[in-house]
Amino acid sequence: MLYRHLIEACLTGSDALGAAEFAAALSETAPALGDLARRHGDASLPLLRLPARRDDLKELVALAGEFRRRFDQILVLGTGGSSLGGQTLCALADLGFGPRPGTPRIVFLDNIDPASFAALFAALDFKRTGCIVISKSGGTAETLTQFAICLDQFRAAGRVDVGDQFIAVTEPRDNVLRRLAKDYGIRTLDHDPGIGGRFSVLSNVGLLPALIAGLDGAALRAGAAQVLDATLAAREPRAAEPALGAALNVALLRHRGITQAVIMPYCDRLAHFGLWFRQLWAESLGKSGTGTTPIRALGTVDQHSQLQLYLAGPRDKLFTLIMLDVAGTGGAVSAEFAGDPALAYLAGRTMGDLLDAEQRATAESLIRQGRPVRVMHLKALDEAALGALLMHFMLETIIAAHLLGVDPFDQPAVEEGKVLARQYLGEMAR
Repeated sequence: MLYRHLIEACLTGSDALGAAEFAAALSETAPALGDLARRHGDASLPLLRLPARRDDLKELVALAGEFRRRFDQILVLGTGGSSLGGQTLCALADLGFGPRPGTPRIVFLDNIDPASFAALFAALDFKRTGCIVISKSGGTAETLTQFAICLDQFRAAGRVDVGDQFIAVTEPRDNVLRRLAKDYGIRTLDHDPGIGGRFSVLSNVGLLPALIAGLDGAALRAGAAQVLDATLAAREPRAAEPALGAALNVALLRHRGITQAVIMPYCDRLAHFGLWFRQLWAESLGKSGTGTTPIRALGTVDQHSQLQLYLAGPRDKLFTLIMLDVAGTGGAVSAEFAGDPALAYLAGRTMGDLLDAEQRATAESLIRQGRPVRVMHLKALDEAALGALLMHFMLETIIAAHLLGVDPFDQPAVEEGKVLARQYLGEMAR
């Protein structure tokens, strides 16, 4: 496995699960694992076939190469699952300080704040800018509005024929985005209708931006395949890492009132991963009065903003810390700088040493306070490791949904807001 999943701290301490409580929840995951195996075998859940696929990569690699050659900047229009997965992947290549040599800067526009778009347009060289428009349904109001405004700005800048600067990604059926793309001569990529937005990170939705950023799409999927294959091959739930995680979450909810799930990576490159997980967990499980609230934190930053609450506040949280082997990496504090006796503990220590000490100290502090903690430990963070993490949490979410008796693939409660928004727009017109 590309990670070690340690849950022992959740089974000891004042908030610990009893062995029987955990064993009962874990045994309940067996039907979910069987269902995953069945749906993988009959291809009724396309998500489970993505890790092994390579046939679709040739076209994506070619498009990515073309966009890298032609453009200095790529705009990705979309929201929710159409954006968060791509942002998570691209953070491996660019943390906001500039792209890798030979690759364009990728800007994800996942909101509809007019001020943000005005600032963007003031800084764009439209001739050297490409645009990817992503909407699975083809009718997402926010994305279509982004698309309309961008088209107008490109054309106002003298880009009369913008078809070759845009790519649309949507389902292979008649919808508004597909019709608009045809009208403007824009290439369209088919998105598999059987893969929901929040589960689409390993599809063309996430991989096209990632390939443009210079990442290895095959390695991402290979890492995901390691987790999926190990889960499907597990002879019992205890051998399936995602089943362990799902059972832990649900048993803590049932027996200890743990209603919040804090995910806290100690790595800036996983900051967007926390946002991706937040949508995945919330939209998949928050139904019929059940589910737990996902909270994204980032170490060490949130030691200085949230840790007081985590250690001494309500006992309602499960903590998932994602740690890397970072000791000995980065620059070292010189003896000259650490000449003050108060800094002696830093002399000769690297930045990675400090990060390693802090991530271990946070875990131990939470454990000593009897808080349920699990640790996911990575030796390195590359495409394969990130693919493994993504697949782990997608599978864990699906299995947890089975335990909670909800459908992980729908989100019926959000439809009312969409209806009301259209109603308010109609009232403005009148």
